[in-house]
Amino acid sequence: MARQHHSPKNQSTAEALRTLPPVDAVLRPLTAYWTERGTAGEPLPAQARLIRAARAALQAARTAILDGRPIDTSIEALAADAFEQVRQEALPSPRPLINATGVIINTNLGRAPLSDAALKAIADVAAGYSALEYDLERGERGSRQTPVRKLLSELLRAEDALVVNNNAAAMLVALTALAAGREVVISRGELVEIGGGFRIPDVLRQSGARLIEVGTTNRTRMSDFAAAITPETALLLSVHPSNYRIVGFTAAPALHELADLAHQHHLPLVHDLGSGALLRTEQWGLAHEPMPQESLAAGADLVCFSGDKLLGGPQAGLLAGKAELIARLEHHPLMRAMRIDKLTLAGLVATLRAYSDGTAEAEIPVWRMIATPLPAIKSRAQFWTEVLQQAGIGASVQEGHSTIGGGSMPGETLPTWHCAVAPTPSQIAPAATNGDAASALAARLHTSQTPVVARVLRERVLLDPRTVLPEQDALLLDAVKAAATE
Repeated sequence: MARQHHSPKNQSTAEALRTLPPVDAVLRPLTAYWTERGTAGEPLPAQARLIRAARAALQAARTAILDGRPIDTSIEALAADAFEQVRQEALPSPRPLINATGVIINTNLGRAPLSDAALKAIADVAAGYSALEYDLERGERGSRQTPVRKLLSELLRAEDALVVNNNAAAMLVALTALAAGREVVISRGELVEIGGGFRIPDVLRQSGARLIEVGTTNRTRMSDFAAAITPETALLLSVHPSNYRIVGFTAAPALHELADLAHQHHLPLVHDLGSGALLRTEQWGLAHEPMPQESLAAGADLVCFSGDKLLGGPQAGLLAGKAELIARLEHHPLMRAMRIDKLTLAGLVATLRAYSDGTAEAEIPVWRMIATPLPAIKSRAQFWTEVLQQAGIGASVQEGHSTIGGGSMPGETLPTWHCAVAPTPSQIAPAATNGDAASALAARLHTSQTPVVARVLRERVLLDPRTVLPEQDALLLDAVKAAATE
């Protein structure tokens, strides 16, 4: 029978503490709890973890007693608390989930999902040793950059290429190696802030370069750049505004014009593209997103972009351009701190091979989501709706829009179809709704065995098939049914 300690009036604090069982007494039912309630097929956790959880449950009970708070100190209750802690510790981290938001490159949800080929490449390299920095033909030390720089050079028609661990690192290495102690000229309208409050000017100043801002927020002319060039100028920098858009009374030099100006003064032009699209986005009804190969063709001497945005691969910063500039970057000490690890490298090479083979649209999830025909999306939304309706859950098919996300193509959307779930307060515990059953359902979905993240709009939970992988359909529907009917 449970022993409740509601206040020191019923029992002294010292007496209540003495009733707490020993760790061993909590461990026995804890093991039984795991066998009964743990994930199917999951082995019993290590004894050290069980002991740690039992001690934590006992410590929480002691704290509650000392604070005068009611607490159930029965062995069964303490074992249940310990079990929940063990269960939480056993969950993977970061936690895999289902992205039903319709935001394709969702920064908070890990950005781009990887292709099957990239996943296999990572698993193969992770499982054992690899020729990461070993030339098998020569039998001597090699470079981890060799396979990726060859692929990038061919894809972008660049003289040479390098890879670091993200695009901010690419910019930092480039400016440190090429412009430390000297001036870098950039349009004021291109001094962007990226996720997490990090500002490009602050990142770039760490290189030791002095930023020379020219023009205004909305209008910068060639004459502004020309007037700013001095003997102290190291390079001209252009940053593609991939996560915002300025419209209306605007002006900016074309990239080829900046390249001509830079070359007249024997200076390099560096172009930070950010999102890194290697396919033409307009073929799916989107605005044209500048491509690295176009930047190089327009005269940029060095271009850098991300691996985990529109490229659709793992997090990385890719640099391509003139061999002389790449060589200066490659031999800079910062490259050691910013170098790409073997797992990321394996995934990136597999991703780039899909572009080289012409199969990126079919193999890389980001492009597959963008290219999915609208009738196919509607068919899945209808199927979800029918399954949920059969379970007694209010659902309907509703038109909507998906977004690219991830600091790419601001304002650009794709038409989609949602499965719109409208739970009634009777399906959700009244105390949990605060009058908003849809928000309560969305919160429950976050705590499903496979968490689901969705949008809430006009008292409906919107599930967008565009960003839900086909193999996740059954998991999604089970999660919604459980959350809406428990």
